Amino acid sequence: MKKNLFLIAIVLALAAVYLVFFTDWFKPQTIRISHTTRSFGGNRGGSSAPLMFGLDQEYSLTEIKVVALKEWQTDKNAQPLWHLVSDGSDDINHFSYGENINGMDSAVGGSQAKPLEPGVTYRIFVTAGKASGWHDFTPGTVATKQ
Repeated sequence: MKKNLFLIAIVLALAAVYLVFFTDWFKPQTIRISHTTRSFGGNRGGSSAPLMFGLDQEYSLTEIKVVALKEWQTDKNAQPLWHLVSDGSDDINHFSYGENINGMDSAVGGSQAKPLEPGVTYRIFVTAGKASGWHDFTPGTVATKQ
């Protein structure tokens, strides 16, 4: 009887080790973020093009924050250029910088996204419940054909 209990305990311990170290059950979920700049016919030479962010799947977002990377590296409480919060947005997998996202509101009542400067590196933080991720990006300018 004791031998059977001991074997069952070993099997349960090995199963627990497997679940913790070889599955994603106990790891925080990471949101993978990408960005792209889209040029639409209305842009003039040298003007900023819309900055689009893509997520690896659809999420109900709870926070989006964009900060200047250099400032954030020296001050983790750096003032964000764009900051939205929510109890849960509509499920989305892409959005534009400064966009009004359904279900999300400005963290500071009525504030709008501040313009981004070309050539400056920024970091976007995205949270959806317990899942989170960040992505560094540097906006540029769009040259148009004459």
